[in-house]
Amino acid sequence: MQVADRVGRRIKLQDLNILMTVVQTGSMLKAAERLNTAQPAISRSIAELEHVLGVRLLDRHRKGVEPTEYGRALLDCGATVFDALRQGVKSIEFLADAEAGEVRIGAIAPLALGFVTAVIDRLSRRYPRIVVHLVSKNTDALHRELSERNVDLLIARRFSPIADERQDFEPLFEDPYVVAASTQNPWTRRRKVALSDLVNELWILPPAGTRFGDLARDIFGAKGLPCPRAAVIASGLETTINLVGTGRYLTIHPESVFTFPTKHPFLRKLPIELPIVSGPIGILTLKNRVLSPAAQLFIDAAREIAKPLAKRP
Repeated sequence: MQVADRVGRRIKLQDLNILMTVVQTGSMLKAAERLNTAQPAISRSIAELEHVLGVRLLDRHRKGVEPTEYGRALLDCGATVFDALRQGVKSIEFLADAEAGEVRIGAIAPLALGFVTAVIDRLSRRYPRIVVHLVSKNTDALHRELSERNVDLLIARRFSPIADERQDFEPLFEDPYVVAASTQNPWTRRRKVALSDLVNELWILPPAGTRFGDLARDIFGAKGLPCPRAAVIASGLETTINLVGTGRYLTIHPESVFTFPTKHPFLRKLPIELPIVSGPIGILTLKNRVLSPAAQLFIDAAREIAKPLAKRP
């Protein structure tokens, strides 16, 4: 019998689950408590796995356990296996009821409140019993959620070529950054505006050190201008829009904010072409991961919503 066949016959899903729980909790005792079993049973399961594979999967120390390089490789495999099983169960449920299902989407706040909201609305009108779980965090946290298979896909901006070979990116539309103002702001009545004209205005800017904050500052630097002194430092989109709506403040935001989920009633973009070219908005997924039918329906709706924007000059 070949080694692969032998291992395939002897490794049990229960043992994989126990290994993953031990690593997550950091100790066999805590894993036993979480799984409502005895610690000797946990130890036997890990020992059996190590015997089958012929390698040590865990390093034991006073503070608990941590995976060896072999253990990490098996953990990656286990995550893939359980994810595939979950997706398979979702597919079976969808076959039994083609108008139900669940999909987990990740997006940063501006996209979640705008484009993703429009996609969810279209999907729910067609399939009202599909449940969408929307996760909104910062970009780095969302990439971790995708890598750990806690979300099916991300709606995200590609700032540079995808460095992670495990990920696929499908571009949907360009979403350039623009200077946003309220319809009550006097600058919206000007046909020509230069970025240099606005340096001394009241600005709402994102925190320095964040990806968006650094981008906003690079925009002024690319024109040889000092970054304006922020009257308000805020990262929340709702807060920013409410303050801009007073007519006193300017900010920088993606153009899609004006369009989704519907045309914004009091926001306008100023006639300025910013010097920083932003990456496209698209769908980020893990390669070779089979998505559930509900996730595929979400992707189809996203393509439909984005199609007019993709053709925009």
